[in-house]
Amino acid sequence: MIQIIAGNKGRGKTKHLLAMANTAMEEAHGTVVYLDKNSKHMFELNRKIRLINVSEYPINSMEAFLGFLCGILSQDHDLEVMFLDSFITLIDLQAPEDLAEAVKDIDIISEKFGVKMVLSISMDSEKLPESIRPMISLAL
Repeated sequence: MIQIIAGNKGRGKTKHLLAMANTAMEEAHGTVVYLDKNSKHMFELNRKIRLINVSEYPINSMEAFLGFLCGILSQDHDLEVMFLDSFITLIDLQAPEDLAEAVKDIDIISEKFGVKMVLSISMDSEKLPESIRPMISLAL
């Protein structure tokens, strides 16, 4: 299952994502992971949440990112929720038209392994591809 928080840059998506992650950790029986492009939000997250700074790893394509996700999933069978902040930056998406395919690939992984994925996407919800609009849980 995928949830999307969408909105243009500076609308407060990260603030909502951080709050959702902290709430998820309070309710979780397993692990919560937060993927970000840096470690800036380390002290805003519950200390039990695993923060991964994706920029520390050599990820330069969507395929590499999917492999990275699968690696995380394969190492933690108790993983319940993953939060992916600044999703377009994390996957180094160059062509916005590839966004629907990227979300579809992550949705397949999410369903297969039973891990909820929450993505923040810096794009107006009206500009998102039609196929992923039903996944929007919050538009800012």
